[in-house]
Amino acid sequence: MAEFRQNNEDSDQQQSSSGGRRPGGGFPSWLLWVVAAIMVGQIFFYFNSNNAREISWSSFKREMLVSQDVDKITVVNKEVAEIYIKKEKLGQGPYASIKPSEAGPHYKFNIGSIESFEKELDEAQQDISPENRIEVEYVNRTNWTGSILAWVLPLVIIIAIWMFILRRMGGGGVGGGAGGNIFDFGKSRAKLFEKGQSNVTFDDVAGLEEVKVEVKEVVDFLKNPSRYTRLGAKIPKGVLLVGPPGTGKTLLARAVAGEASVPFYSISGSEFVEMFVGVGASRVRDLFQKAKQNSPSIIFIDEIDAIGRSRGKAVSLQSNDERENTLNQILTEMDGFGTNTGVIVLAATNRGDILDRALLRPGRFDRQIYLELPTLKERKAIFLVHTKGLKLGNDIDLEVLSAQTPGFSGADIANVCNEAALIAARQDKNAIEMKDFYDATDRIIAGLEKKSKIISEGEKKVIAYHEAGHATASWYLKNADTLLKVSIVPRGRSLGAAWYLPQENVIYNKNQFLDRLCAALGGRAAEDVVFGQVSSGALDDLEKVTKQAYMMVAYYGLNEELGNISFYDSTGQYEQSLHRPYSEATAEKIDEEVRKLVENAYQRTKKLLQDHRTELEALAHLLLQKEVVFQKDLETIFGERPKEEEEVPVSQ
Repeated sequence: MAEFRQNNEDSDQQQSSSGGRRPGGGFPSWLLWVVAAIMVGQIFFYFNSNNAREISWSSFKREMLVSQDVDKITVVNKEVAEIYIKKEKLGQGPYASIKPSEAGPHYKFNIGSIESFEKELDEAQQDISPENRIEVEYVNRTNWTGSILAWVLPLVIIIAIWMFILRRMGGGGVGGGAGGNIFDFGKSRAKLFEKGQSNVTFDDVAGLEEVKVEVKEVVDFLKNPSRYTRLGAKIPKGVLLVGPPGTGKTLLARAVAGEASVPFYSISGSEFVEMFVGVGASRVRDLFQKAKQNSPSIIFIDEIDAIGRSRGKAVSLQSNDERENTLNQILTEMDGFGTNTGVIVLAATNRGDILDRALLRPGRFDRQIYLELPTLKERKAIFLVHTKGLKLGNDIDLEVLSAQTPGFSGADIANVCNEAALIAARQDKNAIEMKDFYDATDRIIAGLEKKSKIISEGEKKVIAYHEAGHATASWYLKNADTLLKVSIVPRGRSLGAAWYLPQENVIYNKNQFLDRLCAALGGRAAEDVVFGQVSSGALDDLEKVTKQAYMMVAYYGLNEELGNISFYDSTGQYEQSLHRPYSEATAEKIDEEVRKLVENAYQRTKKLLQDHRTELEALAHLLLQKEVVFQKDLETIFGERPKEEEEVPVSQ
C-alpha cells in the first residue's frame, strides 16, 4: 500500500505445587484472641475502676476542708490527690449523691508539685486544731494492665503490618510456588496447568498443519511412549518455535497444554531475570526440580530470547551478567552432567537469530520449528476459526477476504474479524456484511478514517494527483502489484492511499524489484509532471524505495558494479557492533549505486506518466469527485491491464 503522508520531522487461576494459601492468610489466630482478651480486660478495668469526681483545689478548700468533712487525703504517684469523705457525711447535704457504702476515693484533683500542695494545705488548716488536722498519705501505684497493653499492642500492630507486607511482596503464592512471602523470590513463578485446565486444542489452531504434525508427535510421545521406545527412540528434550509476531506460537503452546494431559508449566523469559544476583538461576533450578518431580511434564518458556541471547557479542556493551548466569543454568538443566528424563522444554521467540548457539544445539533444542506468515489457503482456514462465533451476512466470501489480506498473521486476521463485528454493531446491523470486513481491513492497515480533517482544495488536488500517479504507474508495469482501489480519504497519518493485492512470491528477480521501485515513486513523479514541483507527501514512499534499493545493492547482489556480493548478516553478529563488514570505500560505492538506481527508476516513472498523461488526469479528476475509486472504475479509465511488460526502457 502506497501512502501520501504529512511531513513529520520525527518520523487462569494460578496454582502452586506446594499447595494453596494457608487458612487465615498466614496470620496466627491465637494472636488475635490474645489481643482481644487484653483489650476487653483493659475496658473492664477502666469501667470498674473508681469513679472519683474531679474537683478544684479552691472548691476542696472552701467546701470540704473548712467544714472538716474530709476523712483522709492520699497522694498517688505525686500527681493526684484522692479525697475520702467521712462516712457519716455521705448521703446527705452536698454529698447526697454519694452512697454511704461507697468506699472511695470520692473526689480527686491534680496537686501540681508536692511542696506547693503541702504549703497550701498547711495554710488552709491554720485555724484547725492540730488533733483535727488531716494527714496526707503518699502512695505509688502501677497500672499493670495499661503498661502491658502499652507494650503489647504496638508490638502486635508492628507484627501484623510486617506480615501483611510479606504477604503482599510474596504475592500470596503467585506463580505456583512463590511460597507467599518475600523470602521465596528465588522460587519459580511458573503457572501450572493440570489436565483439563486448558480448553484450547489443536482444532483451534488453523493454518499450521505442518507445524502441528511435529508438535503432535511430541504430545503423542508423552501419551504413548512405548510406540517409540520399542524402536529405541528417545523423547526430544526441547522444541523451539520461531516466527514473526502473531503467527500462533503461544496459541500452539496452549493447545499442547490442552492436549498433552501432563503437568504443563508456563513462564515468560523475563520472569527469570531480577535485580538480585542469582535469582534467575535459582528459579531455573526450582522450575526444573518441580517438573522432574511431576514427570512426564512440559515446560513452556515464552520469549526465551530475554535470557537466551547469544553470549560474547558486544561484551563491552553488556552490563548485566545475571542473564548469562540464568542461561548457563538452563543449559545445564536441559543437557548437563545430571539426567533430565521426562521433561520437555517448549520455547517460543520472535528472534531466533540472536539465540546462543549452545542453546540451539541438538540435545537441548532438538527441534526448531519455523512458523511463517499464513498462505492464501491457511488464511482462509484462520478466517473460518475466527468467524465461527460471529453472525455473518449472506454476502460474506472468505475466499475474497483471504485474497485481500496478504501478509496478515493469525493475530491480524483475528483483529480484522473483531473490528468488523464492532463496525457492524456501531451501525446497529443485524449481521456482519462484507463491507464491514473491508472497512475493518482499511482500519487496521491505514488507521481510523478522519472525516473531520480539514484539507484545502490545493492540497486535496496534490493528493489526488499523487495517488493517481501511483495507480497509473502500477497499472502499466507488468511486475507491479495488482491495484484494488485508490482513496484520498485521510486515515491515520496518511492523507491518501493506493491499495494493492501484493504478489505472494517466494523470490523476486531484478525486473520485479525495478517495477516495484517505479510504482512506489509514481506519486512524486506525478507531482513533478503535473505541477513542476514536489511536496513532502512522499515521505513514506521514499523510505520504502531507499530501503529496497539498499537491499538490492548490498544484500541481494543485483548490482553489476558491486557484483555477486552480499553483506547481509544472518547471525546478527554486527547488529550490536560498531563495525561493518565492508570498508569506507565500499560504503561510498554502495551509496552511489543506490542513488543511481533510484534516480533511473524515477526518470523511467516520469516518462511512463508523461506517455499516459490523459489517464492520469482522468483518474485524478475522478478522485476529486468521488474520493474513493475502485477497480471497476480503474478498468474504465485504463482499460484491461496489460499482460506483457510495457515497452519502457529499463535503465540498468
